[in-house]
Amino acid sequence: MKLGIHAYAWCSEWSNDTLYIIDKAKEANLDYLEIPLMRLDLFDPVAVKERLDGLEAVTSNVLLADDVDITSFDPAARKNGVQYLKDCVKATADIGGKMFSGVIYSQYLKDAKSAPTEEEWEFSAKALKEVAQYAKNLGVELALEPVTRYESYLLNTSEQTVKLIDMIDEDNVFVHLDSYHMNVEEKNFYDPVITAGNKLKCFHICENDRGIPGSGHINFDDIFRGFKEIGFNGYLGFEGFSDVTDNMSTWVWRQLVPDRDTFINESIKFARKMIEKYEMN
Repeated sequence: MKLGIHAYAWCSEWSNDTLYIIDKAKEANLDYLEIPLMRLDLFDPVAVKERLDGLEAVTSNVLLADDVDITSFDPAARKNGVQYLKDCVKATADIGGKMFSGVIYSQYLKDAKSAPTEEEWEFSAKALKEVAQYAKNLGVELALEPVTRYESYLLNTSEQTVKLIDMIDEDNVFVHLDSYHMNVEEKNFYDPVITAGNKLKCFHICENDRGIPGSGHINFDDIFRGFKEIGFNGYLGFEGFSDVTDNMSTWVWRQLVPDRDTFINESIKFARKMIEKYEMN
């Protein structure tokens, strides 16, 4: 199991001005850093790869605009979305990354007035199949992250995510669960992990308020019990937000932790305690 952290714990937007975060992840003795690709125009693969110097990086994104929505009934938007996701995959490969994940299956905060149709499910699956095939040639895997009903009309649960992955039918597409979203959409924390099974590749270990894991009411014992049962050995990362970002809605209006160092140190301590408890070293 690899332990890592999302760059949003320090910044609201990635650029060459935030390369120091790579050093922070190294200082924390983490295995990887999750870098957001929300602004590809500010992402410098050469500078990132040089600064990583052996630290692993994964990347993530969410589809914000309707002109890159791969579930759109507009063929041009779907085509744009496929190309945009391919560009993200290429950026990932350029830094030596092996994993690209996030809300990459439909527009984030889509103003949907009804449940997705089977045609919209097919739109997403067809687009992601093309992206997955492209990614495979570059040695990159994809992981789909279900989020709350307030953020996505397509994937909210582990079961729905597995359904879409089965429709895509490519062996480099996986599940990315997040306990913050599971707290809203799932009946418990054990069953979704079991449902994902060997397709679970990424997990955001988040508290119910996105504060320090273990400080709220998320049942992490059920999560790690599930991990143990399925033999989870993927990316386990902390996702906390330092402030409200300009490029996505995080709805963080108050101080959730005393400071970044406390969030990072206490999160790492908690995760390692749970890994040891369930003998997953």
